[in-house]
Amino acid sequence: MEYYFYAIRSEKDGRIYKGISKDVNQRLLWHNKGKTKSTKGYIPWVLVYTEKIESIEDALRKEKYYKSGIGREKLKELIRQWPRSSAE
Repeated sequence: MEYYFYAIRSEKDGRIYKGISKDVNQRLLWHNKGKTKSTKGYIPWVLVYTEKIESIEDALRKEKYYKSGIGREKLKELIRQWPRSSAE
């Protein structure tokens, strides 16, 4: 089964939220409807990066990495290079 690592940015204050999901578009809707406790105070959110991953174990490892100090820096670079048209 496919999973996706995703990063979204709050248009309210620019913070980045990182997560994994099977359906990124549905998950983004949940974030923007305030159904996610940790993100509801920072609506609206926009998708800024996605990465397809083959297993839940790899997805969890990837999420942990991107939440680490060195991973956050790598993610910032990936977001700068990510083509917006590929997710829309």
